Amino acid sequence: MSAIDHGLSQNKRRTCIDVAAGVGHACFKSVVISRINCRMMRPNRLNSYFASLTTLKGVGPKIGQAFARLLRGDVLLDARRIDLLLHMPVAVIDRSLQPSLAEAPDGMIVTVKLTIDKHLVPPRHNKRVPYRILAHDETDEITLTYFHANGGYLERQMPVGSVRYVSGRMERFNGAPQITHPDHVVDEDDFALLPLIEPVYPLTAGLSGKLVHKTVQACLEDMPPLPEWQDKALMDREGWPAFHEALDRVHNPLGLADLDLTSGARRRLAYDECLASQLALSLVRSNVKKAKGLARQWQGKLKGALIDALPFTLTGSQQQAIAEIEADLALPERMLRLVQGDVGSGKTMVALMAAADVIESGSQAAMMAPTDLLARQHYQSVKALCDAVGIRVAVMTGKDSAGVKRQTLAALEKGDIDFLIGTHALFQQAVIFADLGLAIVDEQHRFGVHQRLTLSDKGVATDLLVMTATPIPRTLVLTHYGDMDVSLLTEKPAGRKPIETRTMSLDRLGELVSRLTSALEIGAKCYWVCPLVEESELLDVTAAEDRYESLKQVFGGRVELIHGRMSAEEKKSAMDHFKDGDAQILVATTVIEVGVDVPEATIMVIEHAERFGLAQLHQLRGRVGRGDKASSCILLFQGPLGAIAKERLNMMRETEDGFRIAEADLRLRGEGDVLGTKQSGMPGFRVTDAEVHKDLMEMARKEARLLIEKDPGLEGKRGEALRDLLYLFGRDEAIRLLKAG
Repeated sequence: MSAIDHGLSQNKRRTCIDVAAGVGHACFKSVVISRINCRMMRPNRLNSYFASLTTLKGVGPKIGQAFARLLRGDVLLDARRIDLLLHMPVAVIDRSLQPSLAEAPDGMIVTVKLTIDKHLVPPRHNKRVPYRILAHDETDEITLTYFHANGGYLERQMPVGSVRYVSGRMERFNGAPQITHPDHVVDEDDFALLPLIEPVYPLTAGLSGKLVHKTVQACLEDMPPLPEWQDKALMDREGWPAFHEALDRVHNPLGLADLDLTSGARRRLAYDECLASQLALSLVRSNVKKAKGLARQWQGKLKGALIDALPFTLTGSQQQAIAEIEADLALPERMLRLVQGDVGSGKTMVALMAAADVIESGSQAAMMAPTDLLARQHYQSVKALCDAVGIRVAVMTGKDSAGVKRQTLAALEKGDIDFLIGTHALFQQAVIFADLGLAIVDEQHRFGVHQRLTLSDKGVATDLLVMTATPIPRTLVLTHYGDMDVSLLTEKPAGRKPIETRTMSLDRLGELVSRLTSALEIGAKCYWVCPLVEESELLDVTAAEDRYESLKQVFGGRVELIHGRMSAEEKKSAMDHFKDGDAQILVATTVIEVGVDVPEATIMVIEHAERFGLAQLHQLRGRVGRGDKASSCILLFQGPLGAIAKERLNMMRETEDGFRIAEADLRLRGEGDVLGTKQSGMPGFRVTDAEVHKDLMEMARKEARLLIEKDPGLEGKRGEALRDLLYLFGRDEAIRLLKAG
């Protein structure tokens, strides 16, 4: 067993989890090694930036753990100085108001100069009585009030007769001035050091704002200046400060304007983060493109036969996307393309046409979906077409029996399967292709960059096609898919009618059930979606089961149930009964959010719609309106609605434009929620706001590609400084690619 297996401490192993997330167990050791190697390769000038916060005076192990929880999300991960420096303040406290007591406005934060008169010590047996300190200035008297106080400490801090500057919120108690638990109490000498404009930070248990700011100051004092990585002409044009100066201005603001997302200091730091992100993605792209590709050759007969077998005509944007993919496939370099489309815009057909071209050229194709249900849905949707033109298609997921899996793997390795559809099971080492020419990844934002590259590494010169089921705002496309070329599907297939969307209070549930009865009488089919009440699948299932039981009392055997805890066989049985059998209502959790395709379903009921994000509501609504009949979506809500929930539901009523909805969702929820990445291990942004700084992301993408074209190894003078940037913003994997190259 290697030293890595024996010698890695738990802390080092956990430090690597953010990199290893989603890579797969087979790749874990290499990722661990690469992260440790990156640490060893980091230049010495960055050591102080990456030193642990526990090396600072006043930050012991317990406080260090609190910082780790705040900055890294895990007490087992070390909180480093750079993590704290990139922890942005969200507001300021203005202590510059220094009135006399007689003029001090009620409810405002003030700083007053006081003479301490007397300490009123509460009786020991009654802890509910506060500790009070009486003081005065030339105009009035004031009481300083402390609950559960350490009397000895307060007597030492404010001895009778001393002059102190006290800062806190002024209140009136029975008409008399009072400050409860002052924020600062300092003597004449320390008053000169009191921050009159004080930043406010997001906090966690065990940390005060005062401690965070004090620790930030200690970090700033020990940060050596670094070589400038930004272009001087850009810095002059934008009026941006140097990196260290920008950090100092944000953490020591002269006013609220310095914290504004559009301030020079904040935009400088945001552009640094954008450029680090885009450089990393450009290096991934360069690394993949550098691997020798294959200029594929085919005549188009297989694709032509598929088009002839379709019961509909491809849209103009589908044809355009296919043409862009074919242009990539014909080049002697690996394809990296994202197909981005709205709900029901026909991404699966585009992928199938691409697969047909690659299969005709003599190679195999594979499609990876995030769930067993979606993988099997894709298989069912393309099987008849594939059979009609002679494409040998198969499906494989982790839920297949050992015998079935053995047969599939053997056929795949022999080349007897042309097109394999599956889930994460396609990553396994046992999955060997005869010649994988095209890897298709569906719902890519649920996977990481490493996962998609792992699948494409299953073959030689494998081309990569990624599909997203939700339109993604331009900024986030650049942020998370900046290494890829993009094809847009902007049209829906001909004949599809608009979906009428209505909102209805849960108080009118009985009325809805009555209307549903009438609709079912004429053969309608309906999805009824129940929400995640909390982050508990058990509660989610209970909600769905309760609704299932209540509807079953009205509609009997015409109601089916599907949720995430059911087995694959149970899910398939429920779906088949709904799609082809007598069931007309499918009660479900969000397991049906993507991929489920029942053209006969024309009604979508979303219960507690106020609990869902806009993108998810749009996805769910897209499960209906897939045939030629008029469809409707009823958003059931529990009032009273908050402002954001009301805006979401209004937006759903106003439009079916997925791109407009995606932009609104980004504005209302933030990038991590929109892409579903907050729990999936994808790197987020600490300084950049995807909406406010979208112009910076555009600039960074162009500059990153130019930089990599001019200096692919970042070996020049500026390149060395740019490597510092990649380290500082946590893009260590890009450094590994540089070293590997």
